[in-house]
Amino acid sequence: MTTKYAETEPRQDAVKHVGRPVDRVDGRAKTTGEARYAAEHRYPGMAHAALVHATVARGRIEAVDTEAARAVPGVIEVLTHENAPAMKPAPKTSLMNLSSLASGTTVSYLATDEVHWNGQPVAVVVAETPETARHAASLVRVAYRELPAVVDFAAEEPNASPQKSSVLQPAGGDKGDAVAALAAAPVSVDLRFTTPPEHHNAMEPHATIAVWDGDRLTVHEGTQNIAWLRAHLAQRFGIPERAVRVLSPYVGGGFGGKGFVWAGTLLAVLAARATARPVRLALTREGVYRTVGGRTPTVQRVALGADGDGDLTALIHTSVAMTARIGGMPEGVVSSSRHLYDAATIHLRQRLVRLDLLANTAMRAPGDSVGSFALESAMDELACELGIDPIELRRRNEPERNPMDGKRFTHRMLREAYEVGAERFGWRERDPRPGSMRDGRWLVGMGVATAYHPSLTMPADVTVRLAADGAVVVRCALQEIGVGAATVQAQITADELGVPLEAVRVEIGDSELPAGPGAGGSAQTAGAAAGVLDACRKLKESALALARRAPDSPLRGRRLDDLEARDGGLYHGGRGETYAAILARAGRDHLEAGGGTGMLKFLAKTLNERRRWVKAASGAHFCEVRVDRDTGEVRVSRWLGMFDVGRVINAKTAAGQLRGGIVMGIGMALTEATQVDPRTGRIMNPSLSEYHVPVHADIPRIDVHWLDEPDPTMPLGLLGIGEVGITGVAAAVANAVRHATGKRVLDLPITLDKLL
Repeated sequence: MTTKYAETEPRQDAVKHVGRPVDRVDGRAKTTGEARYAAEHRYPGMAHAALVHATVARGRIEAVDTEAARAVPGVIEVLTHENAPAMKPAPKTSLMNLSSLASGTTVSYLATDEVHWNGQPVAVVVAETPETARHAASLVRVAYRELPAVVDFAAEEPNASPQKSSVLQPAGGDKGDAVAALAAAPVSVDLRFTTPPEHHNAMEPHATIAVWDGDRLTVHEGTQNIAWLRAHLAQRFGIPERAVRVLSPYVGGGFGGKGFVWAGTLLAVLAARATARPVRLALTREGVYRTVGGRTPTVQRVALGADGDGDLTALIHTSVAMTARIGGMPEGVVSSSRHLYDAATIHLRQRLVRLDLLANTAMRAPGDSVGSFALESAMDELACELGIDPIELRRRNEPERNPMDGKRFTHRMLREAYEVGAERFGWRERDPRPGSMRDGRWLVGMGVATAYHPSLTMPADVTVRLAADGAVVVRCALQEIGVGAATVQAQITADELGVPLEAVRVEIGDSELPAGPGAGGSAQTAGAAAGVLDACRKLKESALALARRAPDSPLRGRRLDDLEARDGGLYHGGRGETYAAILARAGRDHLEAGGGTGMLKFLAKTLNERRRWVKAASGAHFCEVRVDRDTGEVRVSRWLGMFDVGRVINAKTAAGQLRGGIVMGIGMALTEATQVDPRTGRIMNPSLSEYHVPVHADIPRIDVHWLDEPDPTMPLGLLGIGEVGITGVAAAVANAVRHATGKRVLDLPITLDKLL
């Protein structure tokens, strides 16, 4: 099989637009400031809100003094649990109602005197200007009766309880007796890893504008799931879904944090209802840390046993993570260990501790990003023990079928990814001896790790309208969180209908449009693409049906599968008709069709596929680091990622997504950690001056490439690229550091003190 591997080179059999490095259709709007984000809209009489945050981890409010705040000129209202209108409670979660998963927490804000975490909003100040609101909020005084709180994750680790499995996420599993096999293994490693809490830090902090018109609600919000947000607001405020309009055409980054409904959104809507004014609530960066969940910390054990040839005889991967008493998302920390290596025996377990902290939530590749650090670091350490090249060890243990249950893979080309990536990176130049490669004062190391993320789709409804003048409009309530969502759907539509790309306009970001999939789980593009393909086929069928009515039509007697959509029409060989001609003869000014999958059909299809096979995007990371021999400073000097992500729709946006995941993974490896005071549960570094994300000086040139081989079970063969890029990155860095220094760092981030 011949593979193609260049970020800007599409497959030779690619159609006109799919696979090309097409510029974003909204690029001009974003770079000129024409694009308006959630906080940038204006309404007559708009007021501004600011939050007051609790300063205890658990307790009850005994008194709230708002007198000084109310005395500030320009203050409109101060809402507390004593005077705020009531909201309905969060719905119970159910797979039959996926929007029930949208609750960030289960707290009924300002409806109770209970405090559940340090940072919980306990009051909202509404004023004429944002400055006035923030100043008045600083004057609100709250007295608490503190109650015992459990906030120290490390101290609670021994009290962890087994995580419950769900239909979509198993929390463990066994294949044979891995404990006995490990004890009998000729060669083994047994390591304990820790990863810290982390926060998303999207470029656009969370912001909401809420406007009530009677019992109708309009919300401007940077959200990753318009449909979930709309349904959630309708339920919480007791109005029909059709009375809620969510507008979110542009989102300044999300990474999971904007996929759920948090306090700021609900309290903006509550404040707007209470004051009968449009209200804008834009969180400060600190406010995001206090009210929006982040990544769970973890403690993990990975133990591997092998024979002298490197064949795995035992794989044990266990984890402890957190959820909060008021919500939180259990993560599939050991998920990748179910799929990556063909060990003779496997033991997987996940446990949880419940803390009096803000609920954790999805953060780019939840579970897989932190779990891959432990698994891939342990594989590297085993390679060192065996004296086998790390790539060769992975090759020897590459499974033909899913290791846990024998299901077949729909698509898996990890061997090819490693082979091609190693050649392009120059892996053969690596001296395997730790500390042997130097450049002046710098110790040079090379590391590799596997990237892996399951492929998902979500249900979507799409309409496609083709006008007689050739203009095409695609309508779907997608979210544009920076991935080029409208651009790729325009490319797909143009190819399916055989029209110029510039003729296609994609309308997104409005709940009045047909319901779109959420931008999460690397599932949005595939879900929407399925709807677009369905709608385009129906539209072509309608055009063909009209053409067949004319006795002299060259399409008469033809089947759709025999025709090619090109040049603005349908053709068989050199004969056919344009859509314009077909519509003109029929006296029609347009054709329109809808496509998509209903929820019940989607759930049935998803569960059926899970029983039959395993599908995932994967890849190989190649990292070079330089470590200062005196200070322990780590610099990532070179990076290459080689990915198997199925068919790539847009080479330019795909490269950006994969690079972005790698940059985020480098931050996980070297700098990022949310510091939680183990005495009070308060986040101690809630700002970008103290929480360190990578900057340009930290990042080398990142080369990304892909094999571009489609998965036959996915729409257009795509597998998803938004999250696979971050998986394995932290391990690749840690493995390169191990090669450079001889030191195995088990606790992220890899800071100077751990190498001195």
